[in-house]
Amino acid sequence: MIRLLLVHDSGLLRSALASLLGTEPDIEAAACSWRDARSRARSLQPHVCVVDADCPASDRVARKGELGKIVASASASGENGDCGLLVLVNAERPGPLRRAHEARALGYVDKDAPPQRLIEAIRQVARKERYVDEALGYGFLQAAEIPLTQRELGVLSLAADGASIPEIARTLHLSTGTIRNYLASITRKTGARNRVDAIRISQGAGWV
Repeated sequence: MIRLLLVHDSGLLRSALASLLGTEPDIEAAACSWRDARSRARSLQPHVCVVDADCPASDRVARKGELGKIVASASASGENGDCGLLVLVNAERPGPLRRAHEARALGYVDKDAPPQRLIEAIRQVARKERYVDEALGYGFLQAAEIPLTQRELGVLSLAADGASIPEIARTLHLSTGTIRNYLASITRKTGARNRVDAIRISQGAGWV
């Protein structure tokens, strides 16, 4: 029996999807929100964690490395070996794809895929085999070409949250001049007209 933990911040969607997956004879599905994911993974010790890495509520915690922490919590006891991470992503937003890859996800399924494709991916990841939805090929190419450095992404994330240049400088322990230089570089690299446009472009791609 495959023990499965589904992580999604929409209660209605996660309940519906968990019910659907639970009808499979070899899958025992549980679901929780991002807030409860680490504790639930620790107690359930699932073989596979299915995580919606591309919903608005997940973006912030995913940027903080929460994907990897969930899997580490699920694998802490060592009873089931390493938990396999399977992410639901959108081919049009390379940012979440990049973060999932950095978290060493084993499976990738397009959010527009039919349910049977997700079920197939779950079984494959449970066998510790990689699964990559063919619809995500171009998205992976885009994810490999994110033009911003990690520092620039950090600056832009704070700006997107509404922080001023002095506030960003204090948070990152840098000078305001350095932050202005980073923002100018970000604007140039994203092809944006200004900082607000750079934030819009980057959020649309899922980078921040």
